[in-house]
Amino acid sequence: LIRSTWSSWLQYRSFFFILAFGWMVPPLVAMAVWMAAAAKGGVSGFDQSEFVSYYLVLALVNQITYAQANWTLGDVIREGGLNAWLLRPMPALFNVLASEGAGKVVYLVFVVPVCVVLALLLRLELNVGWGNIVLFLISLMLAWALRFLWGCWLALLAFWSTRADALLALQDSLVFLLAGVVAPVALLPQGLQGIATVLPFRYMISFPVEVLLRPMTVSEVVTGFALQLFWLAAAAGLTRILWQTGLRRYAAVGG
Repeated sequence: LIRSTWSSWLQYRSFFFILAFGWMVPPLVAMAVWMAAAAKGGVSGFDQSEFVSYYLVLALVNQITYAQANWTLGDVIREGGLNAWLLRPMPALFNVLASEGAGKVVYLVFVVPVCVVLALLLRLELNVGWGNIVLFLISLMLAWALRFLWGCWLALLAFWSTRADALLALQDSLVFLLAGVVAPVALLPQGLQGIATVLPFRYMISFPVEVLLRPMTVSEVVTGFALQLFWLAAAAGLTRILWQTGLRRYAAVGG
């Protein structure tokens, strides 16, 4: 299923490369702004090299964790394509996961070379230990699962509303503001830092980057993973409830 989806997507690879480029633009623009601000001695402990490493890793993490299920699942429900999924002898979730897997391959074919070239041009410096790398990989997997399931439950609102896309757009705005894209969470105003620490958006993108690059205490790491797991469990529960409830009222012709 992943292979067939990937073959289908490759027919439109130029479109998906443009999408991937568009998703890279916000962190790269933010990096340029903060590098200019740090040109004369740094900003709150961040110097130019730290902004380069933070935003290049964040751009890659953003691509890996981005879940197109945010949009595709809602479209399938609204347009009646869910009919075909429900008739197949396997869980409908497999179709969403296949789309995720295929999308990651197509996007990363474009994103990884771009990140490598930027890392060489900007002289990326990474001084991280193996412990940080292991924690980063674990938090990255959890971040993808959280972002995927969070997008799924929002997309499942299409069972009740044709305007669920508005909520997805709002989510993307909150991710931009609170997930360390517009600025590292440590540089946000104190009030926003508190909100970002509690809400799930930080744990979708910037927390893995912080685990890899920032010196964090054991308490901060444990608290971060606990909140990541809490929001992951909440998203999984909401997805399951909305899926089961939505199917009871779903009706469509064609598809």
